[in-house]
Amino acid sequence: MKLLSFKMTSDHFLLCVFLTLLWFVTENQTTVAPEMTGAPEMTGTPEMTATPEMTTTPLTTIPTTKTPPGNVHHVTVVTQTETIITLQWDKVNNIPTYFLQYFHEEGSHKEIFITETQGPSVTYVVSDLTAARKYNFILITFEEVNSTGYSFEAVTAPPNAKDFKSITQSETSITLQWQKVDNNLSYTLVYDGVETNISASAGQQVTISGLTDTTTYDFSLFTVFKSVRSSGENITAFTAPPNAKDFKSITQNETSITLQWQKVNDFLNYTLVYDGGEINVSLSAGQEPMSHTISELTSGTNYDFSLFTVFKSVRSSGESITAPTAPGNVNNVTVSTQNESSITLLWDKVKNISSYTLQYEGKEHTINISPQDASVTHDVHSLDAGTKYNFTLITRFEKVNSTGFSFYAVTVPSMVTVVNVTERSVTSLTLTWQTNKNWEYFLQIDGEQLFPKGAMGVVSHPITSLQPGTQYPFSVVTAFSGLNSTVYKGFTVTAINCTNVPWRVTNSSIQGTIEGLFSNATATYESDTHVSPGRGNVSFSGLYPGATYEVSLVYEVRSMRFPQCSHNLTIIPPYLTAHCEYWDAGYSVLIVWNKPAGVWTSVEVNVTGRNFTVRESEGQHLKIPGFQPAKTYEVSLASVSGDRSCVPFVFSCHTDPRGVIAGSVFGVLLFGLLVCLALFVFLKRPDIISRKNVFIGAPRQSNKNIIAISVAKFPDHFYQLGVDERRGFSQEYESFIPVGTEQTREAALLAQNKARNRFSNVLPYDWCRVKLSTSGPNETSDYINASYMPGFNSNREYIAAQGPLPSTVNDFWRMIWEQRVKGIVMVTNCTEDGGTKCEQYWPADRKPCSYGDLLVTIRSEQQESNWTLREFSVIHGITSEERTVRQFQFTAWPEHGVPQGTEVLIQFRGLVRQHIESDGAEAPTVVHCSAGVGRTGTIIALDVLLQQLEKERAVGIQGFVHKMRLSRPHMVQTESQYVFLHQCIMDRLQPDEKNEENIYENEDMIYATTL
Repeated sequence: MKLLSFKMTSDHFLLCVFLTLLWFVTENQTTVAPEMTGAPEMTGTPEMTATPEMTTTPLTTIPTTKTPPGNVHHVTVVTQTETIITLQWDKVNNIPTYFLQYFHEEGSHKEIFITETQGPSVTYVVSDLTAARKYNFILITFEEVNSTGYSFEAVTAPPNAKDFKSITQSETSITLQWQKVDNNLSYTLVYDGVETNISASAGQQVTISGLTDTTTYDFSLFTVFKSVRSSGENITAFTAPPNAKDFKSITQNETSITLQWQKVNDFLNYTLVYDGGEINVSLSAGQEPMSHTISELTSGTNYDFSLFTVFKSVRSSGESITAPTAPGNVNNVTVSTQNESSITLLWDKVKNISSYTLQYEGKEHTINISPQDASVTHDVHSLDAGTKYNFTLITRFEKVNSTGFSFYAVTVPSMVTVVNVTERSVTSLTLTWQTNKNWEYFLQIDGEQLFPKGAMGVVSHPITSLQPGTQYPFSVVTAFSGLNSTVYKGFTVTAINCTNVPWRVTNSSIQGTIEGLFSNATATYESDTHVSPGRGNVSFSGLYPGATYEVSLVYEVRSMRFPQCSHNLTIIPPYLTAHCEYWDAGYSVLIVWNKPAGVWTSVEVNVTGRNFTVRESEGQHLKIPGFQPAKTYEVSLASVSGDRSCVPFVFSCHTDPRGVIAGSVFGVLLFGLLVCLALFVFLKRPDIISRKNVFIGAPRQSNKNIIAISVAKFPDHFYQLGVDERRGFSQEYESFIPVGTEQTREAALLAQNKARNRFSNVLPYDWCRVKLSTSGPNETSDYINASYMPGFNSNREYIAAQGPLPSTVNDFWRMIWEQRVKGIVMVTNCTEDGGTKCEQYWPADRKPCSYGDLLVTIRSEQQESNWTLREFSVIHGITSEERTVRQFQFTAWPEHGVPQGTEVLIQFRGLVRQHIESDGAEAPTVVHCSAGVGRTGTIIALDVLLQQLEKERAVGIQGFVHKMRLSRPHMVQTESQYVFLHQCIMDRLQPDEKNEENIYENEDMIYATTL
């Protein structure tokens, strides 16, 4: 029995006494709890009405006479929670005391004594209850005695469901889930003004359908027990938004993919799911369409993408696509083989990708290979030879292309189909071939690698400095971008210079020794043809006197025919015989000769120094007036054909002696007087005819306008000069002694220039000396011992110079550069008879050597028995301009005098002349020996006189030497050199008639006065 505590009053005291008695009685007596029937169950409303048919057993057996109070009429359940029930009732007759008993099926009952003195009603909170339990209550009114009791039922509220949440949602539904409270309770779900009752058997999950997408919903879940709800669990859930439209990949590269979609309404938040990861994408409001680039991907890979629209952290069902990244490019492409029309390419596969596209020249080829192959080999056919092709190789994966690997490859150029020899001379060849592209070529000939170039369509390349009559194999290789064609091989033969052959001609034969290749030689005059086999010596006999034969040499080899040369040779005309007849009473002579058997154009008649020419059409006789009767005259006549004449026929012609007896007597006396005079002179001055002393009557100054001698008259002129121990040569040569000596030489005599002269008596005249430039900082003097010399075509065709001294080598090269000289003729050796004649002014080997501002390198050197040919590269150190200079050194000239024969020097002059006419005609040619006057003057004169002989059919040796002496002293320094010039002309005119002894023997020993 539980008792409530309250304030002690008189009433309270009486109650305490009563209760004490009551406790005593109950301890000693057994009281049976009354059975309650008809108690109504609690409803969901807070009020609860007790049934009046409740019977009770009195609480005590103490006898009393007090009437029991009445029961309360109604008890209201004001509130109920999981642990409390609040009851309220009106007092019965304002009785303040009540006794409340309550219990439930699973627990013991409880009793509570309640006293409420304030107000007309009583409110009492029953606590410490168990949730979701039905309780039976008996409320007894107590006033000394208790009432019968008012019985009623009430329930506590059930607990809320646990873990109430939304677990899935779509655009039109939300699925909710919670933990069940127990298996017998039902639930009420409230949302959007709608209640849904959920029975206990329905479980712990419900799907709400028919919702609007992208909408926020508030849900309340109540546990229900006996129509009483729990306090409720509240959540907010959202329906899913719709999926984005037109989700696709728009671009991709090797490491990224750009995705694009159409915006859903105004949603800006999306989630991309791929490769096990998620990316939240927030876009700007004005962006349309939506796009996002996924980076750091792997090339050539398929990726699965899912795109979810996000609303309030809720995703749409999602749109899914598969997109590949672009494959990577191949790392390298190797050209394994190539020919003129195809290229074979080789590369390693990219990540086992088997599809590739090759693009070139606007074409595209798809290449698919087996997945098992580790590499790809592909042949590109039908290409053009010698062409550079730009290729792009694209890797293809899932219809996506890589950016492409670009490279180039070339086809092999075509071999030259045919090489033509378009020009062929004695020392040079010109090879020509066709080409349709700007390819390069390598030409191998004579052991030298050449690099010819040409315009589109034709390549033409000259090869010079070759040997006459020599077979030269050659090869041509086409080159393009480092690739060479098949080698074209051929050969050709240089021609032979028939003009320089020392032909020996008679009136019936032609003979010659020829150096060079030829198979046979022919001599043809009209229908008369003679053949000589080619073994070096050519011989034709039985020829027609005076005829001009065309001599032709041909070389045949390997079914090829090479005409080597063609030269017209006129053989000596027929020999004449003649006699003299009286005419005009002895005052004229009539010369009559036979008609010779052969070809002749004229007859040259000479009577006592008087020359006459009779043409073949004018008959076989000649009347010459102006003679004296009864005289004897020497007559010579020779037939002439072209430039040749036969040996003169000489005889004595007697004029008519009749009617001149008195004159004869006078003549005899006069003759006797002259003989006596001659004997007297001879006895008194025997030295007057000695050739070694100066001729007394020789002039000190020669006539400047000396007439040239024609080729027809030159042999006789040569003969006349050589008679009487070369008396005529001595007279002409000594006439040169004073020529030009009155001219000034002030620059050469300056003190600072004296050391630059090799000889003190060989100094250039001021008016024609070569002046050096003094524009450089180290160039203080313009002096060099060199003079401009006249030639056949101009007055500055040559430069005659002394051989350089050690101190003037740099000046010599300065002159070469400034005068733009292309050819140097050197007619001396550097040392002769143990002495230095000329400083070596070129490098000793192939290494470049500096001479002042010029860098000189030997490109080539060709040594022959009588001369050496060199080619120099000259580069200016300041301007870097490069030029080519050739040197012709004649090594077979003795120090004092002339060569032993004319043939070698004439051949050497031919080489020099060929160079001047092909390369050096615009600039002077430098000629030097030691002093630059003797041998130098001789070779210059020989070159000019042979030109005059060829072009004018006449030659003026005396006049040209006189002209040279006006430009430089001592030119043609010795008489033997002067005679040698005449002999050269004579041998050129009559190469087969060699004198048994040289009349130009080297007996003059004075060369120059040394310093």
